[in-house]
Amino acid sequence: MNEFMRRLLMLPPQASTMARSIDYLHYFVIITTMIGAAGVAALALYFIVRYREGTGRGTNPPPDMRPHHARGGVSLWFELSVFGSLLALFVTWWIIGFSQFIRIWEPPPDSMTIYVVGKQWMWSFAYPHGGGSVGVLYVPAGHPVKLLMTSRDVIHSFYVPDFRLKADVVPGRTTQLWFEANQPGRHRIFCAEMCGPGHSEMRAEVVALPDADYERTIQGLAPAQISGPVQGLAIPFEADPPEPLSLAAMGQRVAAEAGCFRCHTVDGTPHIGPTWAGLYEATIPLQDGTQVVADDAYLTRSMMDPAAELHRGFLAVMPSYQGLLTAPQIGAIVQYIHVLGDVSRYPGEAPLPAPVRGTVPLVNPLEGTAPGEPRAAGPRAARPNPTGATP
Repeated sequence: MNEFMRRLLMLPPQASTMARSIDYLHYFVIITTMIGAAGVAALALYFIVRYREGTGRGTNPPPDMRPHHARGGVSLWFELSVFGSLLALFVTWWIIGFSQFIRIWEPPPDSMTIYVVGKQWMWSFAYPHGGGSVGVLYVPAGHPVKLLMTSRDVIHSFYVPDFRLKADVVPGRTTQLWFEANQPGRHRIFCAEMCGPGHSEMRAEVVALPDADYERTIQGLAPAQISGPVQGLAIPFEADPPEPLSLAAMGQRVAAEAGCFRCHTVDGTPHIGPTWAGLYEATIPLQDGTQVVADDAYLTRSMMDPAAELHRGFLAVMPSYQGLLTAPQIGAIVQYIHVLGDVSRYPGEAPLPAPVRGTVPLVNPLEGTAPGEPRAAGPRAARPNPTGATP
């Protein structure tokens, strides 16, 4: 039945774990509306035949053509039952659709994160190991994949018909989407939002591979293009590192060059701003009394608009990095904070964690600032200060 309906409606293959359930809702809505439309048409035809009226020629006296009202009619209980049935149908559709929305919005905890950047008129992808690709998104078949997406220019929309998934990609914001490819294969990616004269050419593809082929393909990718800020902040990568950098390692370098370690520590020690140790996925109390989970979206917003969701106990002294860091650089910093998620927050005199694999030596963030700026006397030269900025 599923395959018959899919072919009848000319739908693409169901290539993700969510595609079939979304199609089932599609079938439910279409079949119900078709049955309802057929019922209305049959009832209208019955009324036409049952209550038709002749011309009255040859009758004496002629029929009374004035409007008149018949007694009786449809009972109140019938009207209430029809209204209740329609309301119940609407609520049923809403519950099914909302549950699907929650399932699509909440990625599994073991999802692999890939960063996506839309730009007129291309899609580029950055992987956790540090590699990057343009026009082709490589994913392992049978594993959940979370996409963190942003745009460099205008609003785009990431759409994979075979997966039945679509999400807007907005400049200055990070949106997320997740999927799990059923089996190896190739699937087209389109931009579903009119974004300029090259909109129809903004295409790419998802290539789902078996685990072994995926690992081999990923290791052969060139490093993602993390350098090149939009304006103002120079974060150079003059030469290739001696070994491939992971995305987290790139984030560590970007954070050091951008001066993030002036205010944020990575070992849990209190400082001007909240420590990055154990920050990822932690519940953060805000100044307005609410709480928020420090996920990828919150960390990105905190860099773009630090005063919007201010961490309780810290002052709004952090500047906005909107336009100063590119989307890949922001994604790299978020990935670095992610790998620090297992470090205990505020452990007292805990030692600094080991550098992320593939990094160049960095100054102790508690001993100094960005390269070229004066260094403090030592790791405890600055007295811990509970005032500062959001992460």
